[in-house]
Amino acid sequence: MKKFVYWLMGERAGRTIVGTWNWLWGMPVESGGKVAVAVAEESLQSMQESVQKLAQAVAMQEASYQTAKSKYQTKVKELQTLEQQASIAQRSGNQEAARMAMTKVIQTEQILPKLEEMVKQAETAVNASKDKLNRERMKLETYKADMQNMKDMSEVNEALVMIAKVNNEFDIGSAKSDFEKAKNAVERRNSQSNALAEMSENPVEKIQADIELLTIDDEISRRLQMLD
Repeated sequence: MKKFVYWLMGERAGRTIVGTWNWLWGMPVESGGKVAVAVAEESLQSMQESVQKLAQAVAMQEASYQTAKSKYQTKVKELQTLEQQASIAQRSGNQEAARMAMTKVIQTEQILPKLEEMVKQAETAVNASKDKLNRERMKLETYKADMQNMKDMSEVNEALVMIAKVNNEFDIGSAKSDFEKAKNAVERRNSQSNALAEMSENPVEKIQADIELLTIDDEISRRLQMLD
């Protein structure tokens, strides 16, 4: 299944998708590797898109609330106007106009409390949505910071792995050990050779050679004095 996804989506996208599946099913994505970072980036992108959609929805709610509020305020002004019309008609002795205006006043008074309650509900809903949007935005900023920290940590991990790899590849410890062994072997060989040479030398012959050397030295000195 993994090979099929890699073939279909490409290795990079495939690794991200497979890693996301593993994460959703509770399996380890990777021990702090590149796949984990890619999955985190995909998740962060999804969160950003969700927050953006939420912001658009809140903006629409706000627009609807402002429309409802404007309607309510218009009805309040309309009620005041109808009351004025009824009062003027009453003072003018136009009972029919006064009664018609008063009828509208009563109808408007009946609907205004409902409109007011609806406007309050809309305001409460909009404020709740705004609060939620602010919380999600704060969370998103926190995740962005975590994402950057995760990238930095992943890069440090990669650097440490490379350092360890280089150290392993260019480890001179074994060569150094071999050199020391060879050096010690040569020194032991030299000591053994000297010991053998000393043991093989005839003491009598050595004394005789020393005497002969002294005799020659004396003869050389004597002849040099004769030259003087």
